[in-house]
Amino acid sequence: MNRSPPLLFALHGSEDYGRRVATRLGLPLAPLEEREFEDGEHKSRPLEPVVGKPAIVLHALYGDTRHSVNDKLCRLLFFCGALKDAGAARVHVVAPYLCYARKERRTQLQDPIISRYVAALFETSGVDRLSALDVHNPAAFDNAFRIPTRHLESAELFADRFAALAAEGRVVAVSPDAGGTKRAERFRQALERNLGRPVASAYMEKFRSNDIVTGTLLVGEVRDAVAIIIDDLISTGGTLLRAGEACRAAGAMRIFAAATHGLFTGGTGLLDSPLFERLLVCDSVPPFRLESERCAQRLEILDTTAMVAASLAEEYGLSRKTSP
Repeated sequence: MNRSPPLLFALHGSEDYGRRVATRLGLPLAPLEEREFEDGEHKSRPLEPVVGKPAIVLHALYGDTRHSVNDKLCRLLFFCGALKDAGAARVHVVAPYLCYARKERRTQLQDPIISRYVAALFETSGVDRLSALDVHNPAAFDNAFRIPTRHLESAELFADRFAALAAEGRVVAVSPDAGGTKRAERFRQALERNLGRPVASAYMEKFRSNDIVTGTLLVGEVRDAVAIIIDDLISTGGTLLRAGEACRAAGAMRIFAAATHGLFTGGTGLLDSPLFERLLVCDSVPPFRLESERCAQRLEILDTTAMVAASLAEEYGLSRKTSP
């Protein structure tokens, strides 16, 4: 069995995240070249020998000001193919944010199931293993891929932080829709362990038809409680705002919101709202769409690199540091 340490790569846009994971593992980031051509085409290649070595590629697949989500996906697939062609023993992709994970089922006649198509692209490009952080539907994620996958969850990370923020009073973990109740339940259990006392649960009714969202029923008792609304991602922020308004109307004493991936495509609406005492997200997607001053006032970003490094250290038999 090959026991050489893995080579760690991070593509453009994910260098900071990759560097922090590498530091925790006590490994350097391996050098690579990424070139862009005049017609929009590109190429990427490793700049050190990979023959017979395992390779880990860290890349978060969200669109930013430089590259679209499709461009990032294409670059990642081509780089993984280049690694395999160069003789890498194994290619392991770590995607803190996995694109198209929300499109995992048909909601209309002849709808595409894009998460399954993305899985096929990974497999065709020679990827041997995929780790992803808090995908929209873990069961659909597992079913889409034929290669081994690992789903990393931020429930414990959020629970550690909210144990301090909600140390007093009755606490309720709230899912903003019925589909997220399992996610909210895992967070509820983790928070209950941290607090050492019971944590209740609730969920918000939600129906979507194209871009129209309906449903006003809040199931669960939040009166005079600390309500923590937990979700996998923030896009426009409308889902969390609806749930926050329902909790306030039902008599919640304090309201927090948390989501792993902060896309913030709808701008500062959540941060502008007086509903939430504080908003927590993870560092899987930098809040580049928000002003830094506004982020400092209301937004808290949790570091997931220790969790990612721990999973890689376990898999590859590496030691790790507790701080980057």
